[in-house]
Amino acid sequence: MEQNSELPVGVIGAGPVGLAAAAHLIARGIRPMILEKGPSAGSSLRDWSHVRVFSPWRYIIDSSAAALLSAAGWKEPDMEALPTGDEIITRYLKPLAGVPQISVNTVYGATVTSVTRQGLDKLSDGGRGQAPFVIRFEDADGNERRITARAVLDASGTWDSPNPLGIDGLPVPCERQLTDKITYGIPDVSGRNRADYAGATVLVVGSGHSAINAVVGLMEVQEHAPQTRVLWGLRRNRMERLLGGGLNDQLPARGNLGLAASRAIESGRVQLLAPLAIQSLRRSGDRVEVEALQDGVPVRVTVDRIIVTTGSRPNLDILRELRLDLDPAVEAPRLLAPMIDPNVHSCGTVPPHGVMELMQPERGFFIVGSKSYGRAPTFLMATGYEQVRSVAAELAGDVKAAREVHLVLPETGVCSAGNASDQSGSSAGCCGGPAPIEAEACCQADLAAKAEGKSGCGCGSTAKEPSLEPAE
Repeated sequence: MEQNSELPVGVIGAGPVGLAAAAHLIARGIRPMILEKGPSAGSSLRDWSHVRVFSPWRYIIDSSAAALLSAAGWKEPDMEALPTGDEIITRYLKPLAGVPQISVNTVYGATVTSVTRQGLDKLSDGGRGQAPFVIRFEDADGNERRITARAVLDASGTWDSPNPLGIDGLPVPCERQLTDKITYGIPDVSGRNRADYAGATVLVVGSGHSAINAVVGLMEVQEHAPQTRVLWGLRRNRMERLLGGGLNDQLPARGNLGLAASRAIESGRVQLLAPLAIQSLRRSGDRVEVEALQDGVPVRVTVDRIIVTTGSRPNLDILRELRLDLDPAVEAPRLLAPMIDPNVHSCGTVPPHGVMELMQPERGFFIVGSKSYGRAPTFLMATGYEQVRSVAAELAGDVKAAREVHLVLPETGVCSAGNASDQSGSSAGCCGGPAPIEAEACCQADLAAKAEGKSGCGCGSTAKEPSLEPAE
């Protein structure tokens, strides 16, 4: 692509990883062109701006981004503090987006509709590796526009593509017709959305810390509106690993969150439904009738609202004219998928990785950030920063730096690599328990030991950094 060296590198998304990619490209003397769907940087984070994350600032700020900010007179936050989503936006992403080298090369309100090779469809071979990319998008006024780029980094994330309620990966009957009663993600139930939930019967579906956040928020609502009723449906009965190690958890905010949920269940303030497989929904007046199987037994509950926290998946529609090599199950780059597949890694262990694992048959195109993890829920922000550092080095021709590992992940009590479960369901190399599904999972036996005040079974290692999964 030497003849295209004067063209910018297209970056889709102005979230933490997209802006970090821009910073690394700028540090390499490469001009980025950033296309952001929302009206400002970090737009997806605004949906959970009220939530405090588990990781301190030192894992949230990218090194090249910090260098750009420092040169502009930015004052860094307390690196040991745990920020909220709003603080990440206001104290980090907004100033970073305002750095002149980034701001002049960013288009907001840009909804990308397709990425292709100039003058070539997916079947065309001739000169494909040398043809520049064309990114089509609609601007804030609905006009179709396009840019030409020498390479493209898709950092658009997965937040806008939440998983549906069905355990088969599909929406259950009438789910799409009841969007006025269903919220995906982490609504601010005790804050700006309180009026929707106070006094209501609410079903929370999900088995991760996002679900716990919603449950704990609803408990706060209960204190002022005692008639508020909370039902918690787990699609898989893995409660023991979520309720966690309390103060023994090396991420104290995460442990405290688990303890709060545990106390809520024990006190009867939250009704647990597990394992729950929702079969269908039906509007019943101003309420929703939920038909489900609880541990295989038919049940029916009527609720006012449903909160779905079952994760998300990549939207690949804009990439249909590109040649991709994605794992058929995880929907991540083929070489990366075995490193993050939750069916294989019982402790969600993800080693640092870079350009080699992210390369596609479409030379110069990379999926980075949470979207690169496909359906796997193990994404860590610092790992995304390592991805874009490596890719920027590759695009700059610094092959040595591109293949180095610059990320050292600290101990968090997460089990080490080599913990795949065998076919009998027992753990091969971990301390016990089946393969977990969510990013914060540690070995179940380790969590059980911690819950009893013990130190665990010794499976802690330098497996990964603290998760950015939101905390209370």
